[in-house]
Amino acid sequence: MKIVINTEEGEWSPHPTAKNVLIKSLITKKEFGEDSISILLVKIPKGAVVPEHIHEESEDILYILSGHAKMFIEGLKKFEIEKGMLIRVPRGIKHSIYDVTEDLLIYDVFSPGTI
Repeated sequence: MKIVINTEEGEWSPHPTAKNVLIKSLITKKEFGEDSISILLVKIPKGAVVPEHIHEESEDILYILSGHAKMFIEGLKKFEIEKGMLIRVPRGIKHSIYDVTEDLLIYDVFSPGTI
């Protein structure tokens, strides 16, 4: 099991549902065990959309490393997201990212892990 992870290592792969969005897995339950969290880096280019979706089994915690966009979280007004923001989406809540006006880079944590 890795203790130190270099985020420059590893491969980017296509997001399973969002066109032109890339993900890089840093910590997975496959590697670290069923009780682990999952941590991903997510690249969302200008103009891309992460469509409305739900994580039934996990909370989704997003830390915005760079960029600017708008976000929808069920039960809240739509709001802008930008560098330095930390967003917690409880399990079972619809959410999406859209109107990306500046490429986004997100540190994305799922608890418990999803992949």
